[in-house]
Amino acid sequence: MQPMLVRHKKVFWPIMPDMFCAICIGTLRDMRCMYEKTALVLYSHELRHDGALAEAINLYKFHGIKRLYRPLGKLLLEFDLTSFDTVLPVPLSHRGIRDRGFNQSLLLAKAISSRVKIPLISDRLIKIRETPPQIGLNAKERTANLKGAFRVDGKFTGFRLLLIDDVMTTGATANECSKQLLKAGAVDVTVLTLARASGL
Repeated sequence: MQPMLVRHKKVFWPIMPDMFCAICIGTLRDMRCMYEKTALVLYSHELRHDGALAEAINLYKFHGIKRLYRPLGKLLLEFDLTSFDTVLPVPLSHRGIRDRGFNQSLLLAKAISSRVKIPLISDRLIKIRETPPQIGLNAKERTANLKGAFRVDGKFTGFRLLLIDDVMTTGATANECSKQLLKAGAVDVTVLTLARASGL
């Protein structure tokens, strides 16, 4: 599946029924984000809470069934990902990794890197601040919760980056990460997630 992408500042916007602007979280108006803010491309499936995908993500993320990263990772290979210079996972904090035991986005990024043969960089986008859980917060609260939580070590000048996360709700995490990557010189940042959800 190849999305139609529209150039807007340093951002590509997807125009397909199952894709959403990471800021608007909805259909794009006249092929532009309604807020005209720095955002990013989002490829995602609509997530039904009673569906098989929601159950698989729940088992993978919250019950430690790590082997699910392989079949879940295959869902992310529906798209042509060959044009990217590097793939990165959304990072967890040290405490987050300790509590969960693994970074679910990193395993998905490894699956993509291995299949598509693009380099994986997992240690330059860093979560530097512990943040309260996002569950239960509205979009404004999520954005405030993550402000200043991420840092990029080094430069990505001229790079087209693919940023991997498992599920997107309001886009706050993806947007905060992408802002830091753009500041580090990236030409554009594309976010690829398993699903978009109103809450999970």
